[in-house]
Amino acid sequence: MICRTFENNTLKQYKYVVILSKYNGKILLSRHKERTTWETQGGHIEAGETPIEAAKRELYEESGSVEFDIEPLCDYWAGNPDTNQGANGMVFIADIHKIGEIPESEMSEVKTFDILPENLTYPAIASALFAKIGVA
Repeated sequence: MICRTFENNTLKQYKYVVILSKYNGKILLSRHKERTTWETQGGHIEAGETPIEAAKRELYEESGSVEFDIEPLCDYWAGNPDTNQGANGMVFIADIHKIGEIPESEMSEVKTFDILPENLTYPAIASALFAKIGVA
């Protein structure tokens, strides 16, 4: 799997949103209840939602973030370049000011990191997207 990035609003149609979150100057990642790996907040854009509405919803649902600044960063495509199968998404960057309890969802916990951990759920995507903001 590879991940390519594009200027914001290049792709026009989106299936997913991804949020690159920072809390107290550190990377904030979430852990799914059924995995031991860490991931960005994000997910499907629901019918009738704009990408920014989906990003705000997913950020809250997957991290418990209740006060934050969020803005679009770029578009991305992730998939297999040989078969051209993959999906488009919009990437957001969030500066989180306050976190509450994670609502009942698929996530079990959030944790801050100084650098990206090795055990990422989607390493090709997360590494490429965090590189856009200078995080390796």
